Amino acid sequence: MKTWRGWRYVVRLLGLLAFLILLAGCWSAAYGITSALYPKIWPEATDFSLALIHSFLGFFIFLGVMFLASRLFPRRHLDLFRMLIDALRRIAKGDFSVNLDVKMDRHWGELVDGINHMAEQLSEMEKLRQEFISNVSHEIQSPLTSISGFARALQNDNLTREEQLHYLEIIEAESARLSKISDNLLKLTSLEGKHHPVERKAYSLDQQLRRIILACEPQWLEKDLDLDIALEKVEIVADEEMLSQVWNNLISNSIKFSSQGGRLGIQMHRQEQDVIVRITDTGIGIAKEDQERIFERFYKADKSRTRTGGGGSGLGLSIVKKIIDLHHGTIAVSSELGKGTTFTVTLPEMAKRVEP
Repeated sequence: MKTWRGWRYVVRLLGLLAFLILLAGCWSAAYGITSALYPKIWPEATDFSLALIHSFLGFFIFLGVMFLASRLFPRRHLDLFRMLIDALRRIAKGDFSVNLDVKMDRHWGELVDGINHMAEQLSEMEKLRQEFISNVSHEIQSPLTSISGFARALQNDNLTREEQLHYLEIIEAESARLSKISDNLLKLTSLEGKHHPVERKAYSLDQQLRRIILACEPQWLEKDLDLDIALEKVEIVADEEMLSQVWNNLISNSIKFSSQGGRLGIQMHRQEQDVIVRITDTGIGIAKEDQERIFERFYKADKSRTRTGGGGSGLGLSIVKKIIDLHHGTIAVSSELGKGTTFTVTLPEMAKRVEP
């Protein structure tokens, strides 16, 4: 909005400048005409008389130019121009319901379509902004309510030591959850910045995956998962820390939503100039209607049986998607309820050749 106001002042200044140039041009033309003619037809004319004639002639030349301009720009064009200015003013004030229904020639029609498209896109952005604020408020309010409630409960002198410790554990867990939401929001905001640094270097992708699998050993041992690991030796040029977040998130989720005694598969191989990583589990799966939206910020499925539900903030997969986009890769999901889920990540092997 501030940018539009700045442009509005620039347009006004340019309009005033054009008007002054037009006046100067008209009066210069008048001066040239009188200077050329009057020495021949009225040589004894005084300076005052010549100045007076210059002024009147310049004024009539100006009127003639304005008349010609009105002929060149029909009234319907002037009305359209006023309508466009009014539409832009409404958009600048935050009214994105603008929809100009005007039939004009090709060039004016493109301008009208452009303004309508801009208003539509700004309206969508405003809806996303409102939804984002609503989601953030909801996610933050939930742990705050728990913390406040259990803090009040601790003021009861009749609580046993075990009950006090239980309430304190809940407060600690909800505080950690709140901190994670804040951290993920900052991380996602940073990733969505136009100039977020991607520190590329060559490193062994298969060794990175093995380290993360070993780091998750307590989780997959607790669920007694059968591991199926097949990693081809691959060196990739990418941001090692960023991709570490991707594998940690995907592998942790697969373990979290796997059934007891299930199977966790992690495969990686080259395919032409790309590297393909597949992470498969035999867990509860993701409903088909949810698969298209799981990478949206804060998206959670309503059904409690789907893996997109639970106590997460709904930001993890959004961060994963953004990191992969920054590496010019893709991520796809294939799942069936009750049978399991497969995430397929495709990355350019020599990412250093592709500049962001």
